Amino acid sequence: MPKLSSPVKRVFLSLGSNLGDRVANIRKALEQLAGVGVAITRVSSLYKTEPMDFRPQAWFVNCVAEAETRLMPMQLLTAVKTVERALGRRTGVAKRPRAIDIDILLYESVVVRSTALNIPHERLAERRFVLLPLRELAGNIRHPVTKRTVYEMLAEAGDTSQVVRIAT
Repeated sequence: MPKLSSPVKRVFLSLGSNLGDRVANIRKALEQLAGVGVAITRVSSLYKTEPMDFRPQAWFVNCVAEAETRLMPMQLLTAVKTVERALGRRTGVAKRPRAIDIDILLYESVVVRSTALNIPHERLAERRFVLLPLRELAGNIRHPVTKRTVYEMLAEAGDTSQVVRIAT
């Protein structure tokens, strides 16, 4: 009997880097995601963003990618962590400089709450550096819990950090 494959799911990932060649780090991460079962379909513009939680560090370059995957949420987390490690991400102290950081923002309209993974990302509605690039790709998509669109979340975000679109 043939093995049934799981249906393709639409996901949104946030990518950021503030060590080394930040743009190259993001490009490498996007390329490597394909090798772990995540097909990138669209990528937002790149944004130079001010650090939020730990300010005495270099500014980030961030973007959002829309992707398709057959991976289940925890498998997707494992895949993302594999790419981060391959590009030099070290675990340990949170909020410090990093070559690459990849967060799962949305996975269809699925809600996951566990110690290992939260989907939608728990700070999605608060972060302009995520909402601005996400608006480029899916401004009308709704948060699966609050039902607010990306446009609405952006209008209500209290984040005042600087986020500047950059040409690449």
